[in-house]
Amino acid sequence: MVDYVAERVREGFLDFQAFGGMDDEEVVRLLTSIKGVGRWTAEMFLIFYLGRQDVLSFGDRGLNRAAEWLYASEDSGGQSQLHRKHAQWKPYSTLVSLYLWEAINMGLVQAGPLINDKSLTPHH
Repeated sequence: MVDYVAERVREGFLDFQAFGGMDDEEVVRLLTSIKGVGRWTAEMFLIFYLGRQDVLSFGDRGLNRAAEWLYASEDSGGQSQLHRKHAQWKPYSTLVSLYLWEAINMGLVQAGPLINDKSLTPHH
């Protein structure tokens, strides 16, 4: 993959300076057009290289696991918790992602649900 990216930069197809003026989906489209670069990789580029504030990688298994852990007491209606909560987290989805990853890193997600008794949670 690195070879393909380097080749695209040499060809002038990729200009890292231009990414700052592009919206997130433009960057994802451009990066995923390169062999070996998928959506998850492009989203990580948005978060960790470009510092974008509102990126949520729906394909990230860790984020999905952590969101299910955090909202285990809430009925998801068959939808993933990431999809269900995404609108509430805007425009700071990246920050939420970082906290969810940290919950995994600290072993909280593996330790089990925060609250097992659904009657203890407020109904909205």
